[in-house]
Amino acid sequence: MTGDEGSLVCPLDFRYGRAKVRSLFTRDARLSRALRVEAALAAAEAELGMIPASAARDVAAAVEGGKVRLERVDELERELQHDVMAIVRSLAEVSGEGGRWVHYGATSADITDTALALELKESAEVVREDLTGLGRALVALARTHRATPEVGRTHGQHGVPISFGYKMAVAAAEVVRHRDRLDQILPRLAVGKMAGAVGTGAGFGTQAVEVESGVMRRLGLSADEAPTQIVGRDRIAEFTNWLALVSGTADRLATEVRNLQRTEIAEAAEPFDEARQVGSSTMAQKRNPRLSENVTSLARLVRAFALPPLENMVQWHERDLANSANERVVLPHAILLTDDILTKLTEVFSGLRVDSDRMAEELARSAGGSMTESLMLALTARGLPRAEAHELLRRLTRHPGEGPALAERAKADPEVRKHLEPVEIDRLTDPASYVRAATEKTDRVIARLDRALAG
Repeated sequence: MTGDEGSLVCPLDFRYGRAKVRSLFTRDARLSRALRVEAALAAAEAELGMIPASAARDVAAAVEGGKVRLERVDELERELQHDVMAIVRSLAEVSGEGGRWVHYGATSADITDTALALELKESAEVVREDLTGLGRALVALARTHRATPEVGRTHGQHGVPISFGYKMAVAAAEVVRHRDRLDQILPRLAVGKMAGAVGTGAGFGTQAVEVESGVMRRLGLSADEAPTQIVGRDRIAEFTNWLALVSGTADRLATEVRNLQRTEIAEAAEPFDEARQVGSSTMAQKRNPRLSENVTSLARLVRAFALPPLENMVQWHERDLANSANERVVLPHAILLTDDILTKLTEVFSGLRVDSDRMAEELARSAGGSMTESLMLALTARGLPRAEAHELLRRLTRHPGEGPALAERAKADPEVRKHLEPVEIDRLTDPASYVRAATEKTDRVIARLDRALAG
């Protein structure tokens, strides 16, 4: 570890998050986006004859040539105590004759909020790719295990059989819904403004609409149709709450793996490098669900980050500055961590170890108790009132760990034998027969998700 690395404080700088995503939020990247906005402003104004064309060329040359140095911006900010003015002056200094036209008609939030829209758009593209990768990993498991019987559990207790593939199809469908939500949110998120001090565009005169549309066209953004001094914070609150929804799904899936990996269940486990990986510093036998637990931990933090943007929706009149500081913290952290947990979950499900034999053992351990619904419906169809059939099976499944399996109890019960033959009872208590519905449903879900994830 170098001296610089040893002085790092935030775990996002060295422990969590991918370098690819971290690079979106570096100071250099953020300065670059702000300068792109200033250059787009100058170009739009020059196109409309508001400033000389040579001035726009000077500004573009300074931006594209990397002439604005972060060190100079920092120096000016210490002097001016204003971050955007420091950028404006730094750009003006290196733009020659065109420097006098930098930031003409604009206010600080025109630059910062439009640059933020660029950042959020890039971030959304990354997270969308993450969801696609996770969705495909889950669909692959659903396809492989479409007919693998597993006991379904409700309230932590054995319910009726499902297939493990259906469990994965349910998860994949949830992931794809989040991707659909993001596609719906993005047009509301990739929105900037170039409308001046209180959002009316007065500083750009009669060509305000044309200036704003020209800037946004060059940047690939839309304009907020009705901003104040800032873009409406409902947009950012919607996005961070969407991130919270994604983290909720991630936590749910990670918790499922953690539970299935419990020693007493042991039906599935996340990948573990037997040659090198260590589960415990003292208990050498441990194979802990490390990635899944990490996902749960970080997902809790992402959900916590959803609150400040909701608070930021409340502004004093046309704007205050109470949102600014926390957004600098919340947005990079929430996005980086969401990418991190989705990437880790994809690793978990891409290498998930599924033990179908153990699933069969667990079904057998219920001694047929998971098949009561099947018997109840059959008895009702043969003439026994449903309430009586339910009570009959409740009685037959008392003390499930003692005595014969449900099938044998049913065969020995006179009331059951009035309605069902032994061969029918055997068929009705066979989990594989009951999983056929889950298999067929899994196939339908997979077919739809394959089409969705192809795009």
